[in-house]
Amino acid sequence: MNHKSQLAKNTLIIAIGKLSTQIISYLLLPLYSSKLDPSEYGIYEFICTVSFFAVPLITMQMEESMFRFLVDCKTDKEKKKIISQTIIYIGIASLISIPIMILLLSVSNLEYTTRFIFVVILFILSNVVLYMSNAMVRGQGKFKLYSIANVILGIMTILLNLFFILVVKSQAEGLLCANLIANWTVAIFLLAKLKLPKFIGKFDKDTMKTMFKYSAPLVPNSISWSIINMSDGIILTKLVSTAANGIYGMANRFPNIINVFYSYFYTAWKESAAKIVKEENKEKYYNSIYADIKRLLYAVTICLIAAMPFAFPIFINSQYEESYMYIPIIMVAMFFSNLSSFYGGIFGAYKETKVMGYTTMIAAALNLLIDLGLVFKLGVFAACLSTLVADMFVYFFRKYKLKKFFKLKETKMLGPIIVACLILFTYYLKYWTDIKGVAYWIVSVVTLIFAIGYSYLINREIINTTAKQLIGKIRNHKK
Repeated sequence: MNHKSQLAKNTLIIAIGKLSTQIISYLLLPLYSSKLDPSEYGIYEFICTVSFFAVPLITMQMEESMFRFLVDCKTDKEKKKIISQTIIYIGIASLISIPIMILLLSVSNLEYTTRFIFVVILFILSNVVLYMSNAMVRGQGKFKLYSIANVILGIMTILLNLFFILVVKSQAEGLLCANLIANWTVAIFLLAKLKLPKFIGKFDKDTMKTMFKYSAPLVPNSISWSIINMSDGIILTKLVSTAANGIYGMANRFPNIINVFYSYFYTAWKESAAKIVKEENKEKYYNSIYADIKRLLYAVTICLIAAMPFAFPIFINSQYEESYMYIPIIMVAMFFSNLSSFYGGIFGAYKETKVMGYTTMIAAALNLLIDLGLVFKLGVFAACLSTLVADMFVYFFRKYKLKKFFKLKETKMLGPIIVACLILFTYYLKYWTDIKGVAYWIVSVVTLIFAIGYSYLINREIINTTAKQLIGKIRNHKK
């Protein structure tokens, strides 16, 4: 099986493991948006963002270093050396972080109860352990196990969310409890399946140093991405209101679908990019994958924007109506963010993690400056705009730095840009004109059909090839 087929197979396995539960999660959005008021949902979003910031500080991204070095391991002895250093470092760092987190949460002016602080700490540590176990699974190429674990995680999270919201009547704290219980359960399941004890060994100074050299630049990279995400929530919460952060959080729900689909690919892509980096035809392979993923990401983006007039009123409660106008901006931002992470996969394969670190640091500074400069005048729109500018900067800067290794060929973008502008124009039509009723829905239907048709046109080769392969496998299976 060639590298491209293997990448597609791994992506499909990961998608099967995640997609069904994520669809259910989105179907439950009407329940969440009706049972959770914007203020409570804003608190939950804030804690999640804080977790994204805290986890890389605790782990120093050693789990990502473990993943990259496990890809190159040939024997269990080599794996044991790599995994041992990760467990030693993360174990000690987690213990040290607990009193620090207690102190910081206690002196904050958010008036959290002792029980809530305890829940927050357990939630953050659950993410630490889950990230480590997931990296261990992926680094050994066990994508089926990774997929099964994600099915369990998704089902547990959904069921526990329903329990805490409907039965316990708990809002932000209940959502955190649901996530931490699911995270700990799945992490323990994975570590048991991997037979963790056989991979626990002694401290190795040289191995630790080599791994840390790879992971250290990833910390500012991860933290900067967290700042890009967290600064929006913090600034909205502190300078506007928790309700504004709730509106912003809900506006991110549909754009996150782009991240969901891309995450299936990216999880498999990091392994594939690392394996191909030493081969002579790597430039051709990277260019082929880049062209495919850029067209597919574009198609998902424009189709989602065109579908919003129909999906939004079904899934989102009317108290979040304001979030509708911000969705396309966040979607475009995520398009650039995902493409820049594609570049990040290549930099990681070359073990050039410094580029990833300083590009996102600059982007985080841009994001923060725009937020602070415009939030009083523009409110939630400032958060959307700052994220878009930051993501576009990372995309173009990394694209420029990648020329050090090879050049990625770009397809003509004039046509796609014109199509995207037309779709955005019709999306905001109701704000600019008095169009409503049947006329508005006719325009929306025509726009959606056009977006789907154009998306198929530019992706017909990969869609037709994939369809033929699936039909062939189904027919062979029936025989």
